[in-house]
Formats: sequence, C-alpha cells, structure tokens
Amino acid sequence: MRGLKAFFALLAVAIAAVSAARAEPPLIRISYVVPVSNWAPFIVAKKDLAKHWGRSYNMEAVRYQGTPQMITALANGELEIASLAYSTLGIAIANAGMSDLRVISDEFRDGVPGYFSTQFFVRRDSGIRKIEDLRGKVLATNQIGAGVDIAMKAGLRKHGLLDKRDYALIETPLPTMPEMLNQKKADLVTAVMPLALNPMLNQIGFPLYDLTEGLGASQFLCFTARQAYIDRHRPVLIDVMEDMLRIERWYLDPKNHSEVTKIASDLLKVPPERFGWLFTKKDYYRDPDMMPDLTALQRNLDTTAEMGFIKSRFDVKQYSDLSLIEEAAKRLK
Repeated sequence: MRGLKAFFALLAVAIAAVSAARAEPPLIRISYVVPVSNWAPFIVAKKDLAKHWGRSYNMEAVRYQGTPQMITALANGELEIASLAYSTLGIAIANAGMSDLRVISDEFRDGVPGYFSTQFFVRRDSGIRKIEDLRGKVLATNQIGAGVDIAMKAGLRKHGLLDKRDYALIETPLPTMPEMLNQKKADLVTAVMPLALNPMLNQIGFPLYDLTEGLGASQFLCFTARQAYIDRHRPVLIDVMEDMLRIERWYLDPKNHSEVTKIASDLLKVPPERFGWLFTKKDYYRDPDMMPDLTALQRNLDTTAEMGFIKSRFDVKQYSDLSLIEEAAKRLK
C-alpha cells in the first residue's frame, strides 16, 4: 500500500512537471552583431513596453561575430529569428539550400538618401586618396561573405580591383577595426555605426568611400525565420512582431531620445552624450512599420550573385512572408 501511494505521489509530481513545462512560453532567440546598430539588445532593454513577453513567448538576444554564423545556428535549431545581411540571406538560400528561409521584416537599410552609410577608412598619412590606390594593400573585413565584406569588395570591383589579385584580406571583429588601422596592421578598415564615430579613428583616418559605392541604397539587414517555425508558431510570432513594432516606434520617437541615449550608454558603457546621432538621420534608416524594401534587397542579391558569392539568382519575393508584420501593424492602428 505504501508503495502504491509513493507511486501515485511520484506520478503527480511528474504530471505537474509536464504541465509546467507545457505552460512555459516558447523562447525566441534573436540574433545581433553590434549592440547599438542592431535592434535585439534594444528590444530586450525595453521589454516593459511589450504586451505579450512572458505570456505567449520569452525572448533572448544572442550575439554573433557576423551574419554567416547565423546560418549554422538556424540549421541547428539554435536560433528562431535571425538578423541576416542581404548577402547571408543569399548564401543561406542559394548555397546552403535553406529553401524554407523567409524574410519577415526590415531591420535597417544602409545608404538611404539623407541617412548614414557604412564607411571604409584609411589612414591620413597613408598616401591613399582614391580607391585605385588600394592596389597591393591589406584590407580588413569582419568576416568573409558578410554583408559589409561583399559591399566593400563591390566598391573595389567597380574600380577594377579584385580580391586576391589586387589586394589582401584579413579578418578581424568590427570593434577592433580602429586599432587595426592605428597599428598599421591594415590599410583599410570597416566602420559601421557607432564605430565610425570613434575619436581615434577619425583623428588618424578618414572615410575613403562608403557602402553605396558598390551597392547603392541597400536593404542591408532583415529579420528572417524558417517557414516550418512560422507555421508552428504563427500566432506567437505575430505577438512578437507586435511587441517589436511597438518598442521600435518608441525608440524612433524623438521625444524619447534622452532616455534612448541612456539605454545605449548602459549597453556600451560609454557616456550617453555620445549617442546624439542614434535613431536620427546620422544613423541607418529604420522603417517605422518594419517593412523591408524588397526591390533594394533584390538588387543587392543580384550584385552578390554577380560577384560569385551565391550560386544563382532567385526571386526574393518568393522567400518572403510579410503577413506577420502586416498583421502585427493592424493591431497597432
């Protein structure tokens, strides 16, 4: 009899554990590379504005060195929403065979007229004054195949300079770029925001060209998810998009700028007064409706194919599902 009671007690505990596990909302892991260029850390910092966080989902921001690493994470089920560059999107679909990958929203665009574009710096004392002067030089990139890497090479290609034939490449994380130029370990480095404002970088160097040289205006980053995950969790993802849209609009509202700079200060551990540029026209363009520019994205993907980074061209509209963000936007009207 005692044994029977013990059995039922253990069974009750097991059932309770299973029920608790079922009640736990799914974890949405969202990727980023640069804390104040990407949305993910900002979204987490203002989760108090979210209505569905902790109810229908939980979220975690996961950092990567570059967007190519996110393809592996998506394939292994280690990432639910990936912030992919146009180039990585192409590599994932055309090269890695991830045919169920879908563009679900905008993250930011580069080179929109009147807004910031990623810059490529050289030393003031280098004697380099035009792109052609980079022949035979050492160029720094964050990761081969990353969005800024292909954009840098597209600008060089426009002036007749080809990888391996005309210049050498070294890989280094984006935050180390200013010091690489300072120590003369590279003749050209990449400067995304906010690294482009680094005082030392601007003292020793200047931007030789920017990302628009090779790409024009670009849908540089977009949020993506796999179709199978979308199908299983569509209501949850609409909740996620609704919360993200609400939070992003809060950040983009100029009346909140003072608090925004304090949040950025907490993320990077630098004084808030250094973030006067954030979410202004000195920054990348972010669509207030989180709608991606698929025309620009198609053009960027075509350039990536022309440069041999992806095996074939494809119609990006067939790999997009904007119904999530559209439905989320309707809730906020």
